[in-house]
Amino acid sequence: MAAVTAAVDARRATPRERRRQARGRNLRRHWQLYLMLVLPVAFLVVFQYIPMANNVIAFKDYNVVAGIWGSPWAGLDNFERFFANPVAWDLIRNTLMLSLYGLLAGFPVPIILALALNEVRARFFKRTVQMVTYAPYFISTVIVVSMLILVFSPRIGFLTEALGFFGMDGNVLADPDAFRSVYVWSDVWQTAGYSAIIYMAALAGIDPSLYEAARLDGASRLRKIWHVDLPGIAPTVVVVMILSVGNVMAIGFEKAFLLQNPLNLSQSEIIATYTYKIGLLGADFSLAAAVGLFNSVINLILLLIVNTVSKRVTGNGLW
Repeated sequence: MAAVTAAVDARRATPRERRRQARGRNLRRHWQLYLMLVLPVAFLVVFQYIPMANNVIAFKDYNVVAGIWGSPWAGLDNFERFFANPVAWDLIRNTLMLSLYGLLAGFPVPIILALALNEVRARFFKRTVQMVTYAPYFISTVIVVSMLILVFSPRIGFLTEALGFFGMDGNVLADPDAFRSVYVWSDVWQTAGYSAIIYMAALAGIDPSLYEAARLDGASRLRKIWHVDLPGIAPTVVVVMILSVGNVMAIGFEKAFLLQNPLNLSQSEIIATYTYKIGLLGADFSLAAAVGLFNSVINLILLLIVNTVSKRVTGNGLW
């Protein structure tokens, strides 16, 4: 009788009440999973969302003694100071060009590597290649930059001597035009193998019957890659692409700063290094916060645009 009464009450409930009841049942049934979310959510709130309130420093004339909330209001003066600076557009251009170069060069390489390894049948060779390609990911950025300096050193670098033998300028790290290539391709070498793991996991989830059907139809390996593998990993590729474009302006500071020198400064000076110099070295915290906030807003706009376009074109997106 109680079950019948509950069923009648459920039919009489409004759609909003039914959704509330469904959420309550789901919470009681899976309370252990929700309990596991408490610590990660608390971590995000305390260390990610609450500090966002301090972005107000970008709109103030910050004074260390008065503090963030006691400092006088400056409005958009800090943003005007940044855009009035002649180097502002050079910084934006350098950041965009370096990031887009890295995206165009580095985005397809893990996909190609994953597709190639997926076709390898010799397990020992496959595992060896995987280990060799993703091992550089665990080398720290400082060590990678040290390796680059040794390789391209004007005195002991063997690549410098080889380039000089063919009549080319061997002092690569001092050449502003070579900075982007050194930065991007060393980053591809370091991260391609590790990034390919995501696509290999997506390839492992493809239905084997699709390969059987393609084999029966007489499809070659390239045809199977084109008609089975690529459509199978397309949602993963779209999500990774959206996240990559959303971080176009967020180039890592550490590597660019370590590769930077007075000779290549015209192309190696990006927003991240400029913010460090004016904020921590120059103690102009308000201007540094304004530049960082501008950088984050551009990333957010790019993320929203790419996600919207992806949803309309492919039907896949982050939300």
